[in-house]
Amino acid sequence: MKGNALTLCCFLLGIAVGLSGLSPEWLLDAALPSLLLSLLILQVGVGLGANDDLRGIVRSLRLRMLLLPLFTIAGSLLFSAAAALLPGNRPLAECLAVGSGFGYYSLSSVLIADVGAASLGEGGAAELATVALLANVVREMFALFCLSLFARWCGRVAPISAAGINSMDVCLPGIVRYSGGSTQLVPLAVLHGIALEVSVPLLIGFFCRF
Repeated sequence: MKGNALTLCCFLLGIAVGLSGLSPEWLLDAALPSLLLSLLILQVGVGLGANDDLRGIVRSLRLRMLLLPLFTIAGSLLFSAAAALLPGNRPLAECLAVGSGFGYYSLSSVLIADVGAASLGEGGAAELATVALLANVVREMFALFCLSLFARWCGRVAPISAAGINSMDVCLPGIVRYSGGSTQLVPLAVLHGIALEVSVPLLIGFFCRF
């Protein structure tokens, strides 16, 4: 819980510094987030490589592990479909297209703006792309802040599913931390993220046809 509070406080502090106009130039460098994320992923990789049971972890990869991304896809689309039932909401296909981002806000918004233009028009596609951007950013932030709660209340695998595609990068250090510091879930988390990344353009392309 303390980790969640600290993460949220850092996020809010960053917003405050940005609004104040006092942030130094180096902090606004577009390459900085990628650098920090790369260092976090490097740390996870070093921990995995230093694990005496690395070979056992690799051998533990099984085809049934693909069930987790399948359940993540099914659950995400189910709740996206439920959102279409809300008063004044968008049609079912549009809600499903937004939900098919699985936290991949950059790719999903670009795909919807491009593919959706044929059926929605450029204006409608741009509007839906904005919704997809916001929805998937919120999913990533919610998962990032609540990883420990998911692990505590729903089991060690729950944070992987909640993180969506971010289980293989942004949320991976947190998944390792809140799974007891064990690297045994790293292969599953990475496989989960890759499977969802492959499915994003396929599902969005499908739902944007309607």
